[in-house]
Amino acid sequence: MSSGPMAKLVLFVLLGFSVASWAIMAERWRAFSRAQRESDTFLDRFKKGGGLAAIQDATATLHDSPLAHLFRAAFREISLNPPPQEGADPATVSALDRVLRKNASVQITELERSLGFLATTAGATPFIGLFGTVWGIMNAFHGIGVTGTASLQAYAPGIAEALVATAAGLAAAIPALIGYNHFMRELRLFEAGMDEFSADMIHRVLGRRS
Repeated sequence: MSSGPMAKLVLFVLLGFSVASWAIMAERWRAFSRAQRESDTFLDRFKKGGGLAAIQDATATLHDSPLAHLFRAAFREISLNPPPQEGADPATVSALDRVLRKNASVQITELERSLGFLATTAGATPFIGLFGTVWGIMNAFHGIGVTGTASLQAYAPGIAEALVATAAGLAAAIPALIGYNHFMRELRLFEAGMDEFSADMIHRVLGRRS
C-alpha cells in the first residue's frame, strides 16, 4: 500500500492477470471433468453394441462429451448418405472420415478455449513484474540521490517495491504455466481418444455392411 503510483499500477495489472487465469483454470477444470465423465458414459454405451439409432437415442443428453458429438455428426452423415449394403465404398469412407475430422477439430477448439490466455499470462507476467522491479530499483537510486547518502532509509522503499513486483509476477506466472501444461496434456488425450473413436466408428459402420 505504500508503493508509488507506477508500482501500484504494475501490481494491479498482475492481479488482473492472476484472477483471470485462476477463473479460466477453474472453468476449464469443470469443463474437462464434464467432458471426461460424459465420454466415459458414452463409450460404455457404445461398446455394448446395438443399432446406431439406439445409441443415438441413449446418448442424446450427453451434450458435453466430444465423442458423443462425433457420433451424432457421423450418424447424421450416415442417415443422409447411407453406405452401400456390400463392400466399403471409398467415397463413403472418405466422406465419413471428413465429417469426423471436421467435428473433432471443432471439439478440440472448444476444449482449447481460453487456454491461450494462460500461456500469455505465463509468458507476459514475469516481464511485467520485471518492469516493476526495474522501476523500484530506479526509485531506490533516486532516493539515494535525493538524500545524498546510501543509507537503508534512502533505498529500502525502492528495493521493497522491486521485490514485491518480482514476487507478484512469479505468483501470477507459475500457476498459469502449470495449469496450461496440465490442460494441454488433457487436450492431447482427448484428441487421441477422438482419433481412436473415429477409426472405430468407420470400422463399425462399414464393417457391418461388408
